[in-house]
Amino acid sequence: MSDRSHAQSAADDQPWSGHEPGSRAYRRILLGLFCAGVATFAQLYSFQAILPEVSHALGTDEASTALTVSAVTLGIAISVIPWSSFADHIGRVPAMVCSISAASVLALSAIAFDSIGPIVVFRLLEGCALGGVPAIAIAYLNEEVSRRAAAKASAIYVAGTSIGGLSGRIISGPVTELTGSWKLGVLAVVLVCVTAAIVFVSVIPRSRGFVPLRRRPTNLLPDARVFVQVRRHLRNPRTLVLFLNGFLLMGSFVAVYNYLGFRLTQPPYDLPQTIVSLLFLAYLVGTLSSSMAGSFVGRWGRHHVLAASTAMMLAGALITLFSSIWAILAGLLLFTAGFFAAHAIASGWVGAIALQGRAQAGSLYNLFYYAGSSLLGWFAGLALRWMWWPGVALVAAAALGIALIVSYRVLGRDATRNDGPSATAATPASDD
Repeated sequence: MSDRSHAQSAADDQPWSGHEPGSRAYRRILLGLFCAGVATFAQLYSFQAILPEVSHALGTDEASTALTVSAVTLGIAISVIPWSSFADHIGRVPAMVCSISAASVLALSAIAFDSIGPIVVFRLLEGCALGGVPAIAIAYLNEEVSRRAAAKASAIYVAGTSIGGLSGRIISGPVTELTGSWKLGVLAVVLVCVTAAIVFVSVIPRSRGFVPLRRRPTNLLPDARVFVQVRRHLRNPRTLVLFLNGFLLMGSFVAVYNYLGFRLTQPPYDLPQTIVSLLFLAYLVGTLSSSMAGSFVGRWGRHHVLAASTAMMLAGALITLFSSIWAILAGLLLFTAGFFAAHAIASGWVGAIALQGRAQAGSLYNLFYYAGSSLLGWFAGLALRWMWWPGVALVAAAALGIALIVSYRVLGRDATRNDGPSATAATPASDD
């Protein structure tokens, strides 16, 4: 056997410690997961910026039209745990490829209809398909890159999700206004997602750190240990409160962004759709605030940063009650910055608390997070109909007030407790 073969054999016998920054495989992982985030979240929110146009074209009210957003996030909520289990069986990369491919086909199917019912059904199915990426990506990343690089690599993936969510909104709006067709606006986003998906499939390396669970080859149902871990996390008051935070934070966030376009495209503002779509550029503030939140944790602790970020959201929501367009913009920027910081802290804290079953803890957080998007995002539409914009702002403010109270009562008592690394990204997942 050659020296090279001996060296390769010795390397294979060593425990897998992950790809190191600077290596070709590490760069391919970052590019692949960035594209996966774009492909997933651009599809997810492609309808949000054009809800007023969809409502007008289909002849539906605001709450019914918002189901095009709520259905897809509900699909993600109910599918993240099954996708996590499916990936345990067939592997992380094959599962994510299945997820993105199926979602692209379903996205095209959704715009083939002209009535709200079939569109919502296909958006629900699209969400079920999309759930594979958020359910699996962080687990894959933590298995494939070195531990010291995991937080930075996770941040790249999160950046892809934020860029994806932003692009889905700012592409569909202008294309819809230019062509006069909401379907062409959504189609433009789907084409971007298909391109990103092709790049993902082309560059993502095969798994080396993945160890499949032992089970019968024909049994794709979750292992009993999964349910044990799920029950454990739901019985832990601290993780349960963080799950509730995800529900309330995301629910209020989507409520504001779902219906602000209805307000600004009508008198006295009468803003064109392209200008309203550009309001989603406020997301860029979130990219900055989420990274700053991580540095503040080391100085003040997770609970204080989470509480301050939630209070920023609450203040921002209330500021949008003013009629001045500049006050609305300022409130939106404050609200958005607070959301991304709070979400970064809450999601990372879940991984730090869950020393066992981190994959299941992350999936549960995603379940509550997207369930909040679906339920509060829809309910705020009813509030819009009853009370116009004050109804939406008060729904968001009430949700955030509840989040502050329950966080203080449960998490504030041990705010000085050390829960592991302060990185805002989820800590390495395991399949305990």
